[in-house]
Amino acid sequence: MGFPMMTFDERYRAIDARDVRFDGQFITVVRSTGIYCRPSCPARTPKPSNVTFYPTAAAAHEAGYRACKRCLPDAAPGSPEWNVRTDAAGRAMRLIQDGIIEREGVPGLARRLGYSPRQLNRILTAELGAGPLALARAHRAHTARMLLVGTDLPAADVAFSAGFASIRQFNDTIREVFGMTPLQLRARRHAAQGGAPTDGGAIRLVLAHRTPIDLDGLFSWMRARAVDGMENASAGSYERTLALPHGPARMRIHADGGILRLDAQLAQLADLPVLLARARRLFDLDADPVGIDMALSRHAELVPAVAGIPGIRVPGAVDPYEMLVRAMIGQQISVAAARTALTRLAAELGERMPDGGILFPTMAAIAEHGAEVLRGPAARVRALVGAAAAAAAGALVLSAGDDPVAQREALLALPGVGPWTADYVRMRITGDPDVFLPGDLAARAGAARLGLPADARSLNAWAADAAPWRSYLTAHFWRAASVPLPTKEIA
Repeated sequence: MGFPMMTFDERYRAIDARDVRFDGQFITVVRSTGIYCRPSCPARTPKPSNVTFYPTAAAAHEAGYRACKRCLPDAAPGSPEWNVRTDAAGRAMRLIQDGIIEREGVPGLARRLGYSPRQLNRILTAELGAGPLALARAHRAHTARMLLVGTDLPAADVAFSAGFASIRQFNDTIREVFGMTPLQLRARRHAAQGGAPTDGGAIRLVLAHRTPIDLDGLFSWMRARAVDGMENASAGSYERTLALPHGPARMRIHADGGILRLDAQLAQLADLPVLLARARRLFDLDADPVGIDMALSRHAELVPAVAGIPGIRVPGAVDPYEMLVRAMIGQQISVAAARTALTRLAAELGERMPDGGILFPTMAAIAEHGAEVLRGPAARVRALVGAAAAAAAGALVLSAGDDPVAQREALLALPGVGPWTADYVRMRITGDPDVFLPGDLAARAGAARLGLPADARSLNAWAADAAPWRSYLTAHFWRAASVPLPTKEIA
């Protein structure tokens, strides 16, 4: 369902039906009015002759169009395409969302992707209709709109929280993109979209997402793996501390009726866009659940699982190095045993925050003191300490924007890291939707419950037909291993 796979007629039918499933997947430009909209915009459908489709809001900005005041297209969930695509454009979008341009500039983004700034600008303009600076600017405008509509933060705080370098730049961008001043945009706020900051500067925002979504499964996953002192999870919420570029933060994601909310407490508001991007990846909120469910339901053996648990998600990661340590500790032991080991590691080596929370240990701390804290076979401890030392020294670099194949090769080159660990880390860090873990005992148990082969070779061969959604297939197997399937017949 990605932009390049759809014809003009297919996209036009989607906007004529005001189909919310396509929000965030492409942008509709109405040339006669000079505005761009999300596919589900409630306004009267324009004539085909007046319509042009763009892959991104940034491309529409660059072409001189402004956002529709009625449907606010920048409020749509992000495109699922950035997880599916492993090319330079998809990887660049993940890194831009994580604030790389604000921290390292276009040269830093280009260096991480292996291109010169000029080459990268040419690639992104050809693929997405806008260069890296324009894409980052559109992302800042989206964050600013969300803060203006969803909080009572002063406009100056909104400007710098969204990543703008000056108030003037902020004002000019908001007027250009939305056709309104920041105060006019704020006047259009709706109570359901957020709330005022709480005492101490905490921020509450709504996390847009496509439905259906298996929140029960996500919260259950987090609860089973929560590291005491660092994380806390219940049937309807997940809370944790984490380190961000400008300091420590605390976030809480919780269900509030039909709305998913994020409460954030930040050392500096400039880290808010980074936190938002990582929270979205953690809960896989930019996935296309309808498209994935339809694809998996083509296999008769999966119909009961997909119908019983629509909108399944693959949990991501808020920190790639933490994810590597968690995976290495968790390989070949139970979830409960891994949680105990991680809790001990965090308690011994993690930094304590003023409110009593614990930050996950830095790679430098694990490299220096991990051997004193970690338990288990000596070879495994050496492997963990060695991986942490490589990360601390910069010899191992992991990010959401990595090329999945190159990342896998780098991980397999580490002593003590095998295919399961490398693939599991790749699934969680990059959001690659097509990772399968045939050696995973829980996945094989779940497959057996669904009437599929339980031996690794046969299951791997069967799963090949589920590409490119094998990460979600694995998630269904995990759920089938732990949750009873519905007993009623499916019409």
